[in-house]
Amino acid sequence: MQGFLGMTRAGGSTPVLVLAEGAVLRCILETERRVAPEGLSRRAFQTMHEAQSKTLWGTRHERWYALVDGNEVLASAMACDLIATLGGRSIRVLGIGSVCSHSARAADSHTRALVAQLVDVAERTGADLALLWSTPGSEPLVSEGFESIPMLDVELTVSHSVRHGAPMTLVRSGEDRDLAAIVAMGAVRAGPFRFHPDRDVDYVKYVITKKRLLAGVAPRGTREVQFVIAEEGITAAAYVVLSIAGGTWILEECGDRDPSGARVGALLQALIAREPAEQRPVIRGWLPSGFLPPQATILSSRPSPETLLVRPLT
Repeated sequence: MQGFLGMTRAGGSTPVLVLAEGAVLRCILETERRVAPEGLSRRAFQTMHEAQSKTLWGTRHERWYALVDGNEVLASAMACDLIATLGGRSIRVLGIGSVCSHSARAADSHTRALVAQLVDVAERTGADLALLWSTPGSEPLVSEGFESIPMLDVELTVSHSVRHGAPMTLVRSGEDRDLAAIVAMGAVRAGPFRFHPDRDVDYVKYVITKKRLLAGVAPRGTREVQFVIAEEGITAAAYVVLSIAGGTWILEECGDRDPSGARVGALLQALIAREPAEQRPVIRGWLPSGFLPPQATILSSRPSPETLLVRPLT
């Protein structure tokens, strides 16, 4: 991150971009907590942020920035530096998320100015591409020069195993030793696509840790995360990460060495079979293009409440 956005300005009456620390960062986090859809307490949100920022990937790649006018915080955002592949070439990417206005006056212009300054610094320090994303509950994003990437969320149903029970699949909890295999699965599936982010072990661990932290700090019994593996020998051959809230399962991510995704389907069947007396869950999420386990059927699809925009810088 410091490679892109290590330089900041301070002082003066013109709004300027600063690295958020101390009181400015606390102000940003409190505003983020109030607008976040999870409804966490102040202590829970602070705990989650501190733990997330101490992960190996978070420490090296993630920073918060603010647009300030004197002592007033006008807007804020989280920025991170990423590596991706475009047309077979490795490129540097600036990711911008959690964009939030802190002032009622000219709120939209403040967030636009913040994004423009982040992009300007990234462009001058060697980034090739900028990604801008928002999550459900956050402010709609409109920024000059960015184009929207359409994304679809799907609702799935999973067929019963033909044995009317759990399929013959060895299922266990995912561990750190599985992360390298997960990275390899992702690289194979991403290979045919012209553009894709490059995920290493630290990044995959960071993503899964974020989901686990959210479940851990939420009120007891409201959220759960399942990270499960199907293996061959001692090597992970497929995996599923689920966030569970009530009767709804969110398929956060999955992967399979089998191009058909059959092991992912078997993992879902096994998890459902663990609670045979319970009502079958609603399963929602995003699936990679062309990936649908043979045990799964798409019931419906809709535009994702998350938005992703892209802007080339070189």
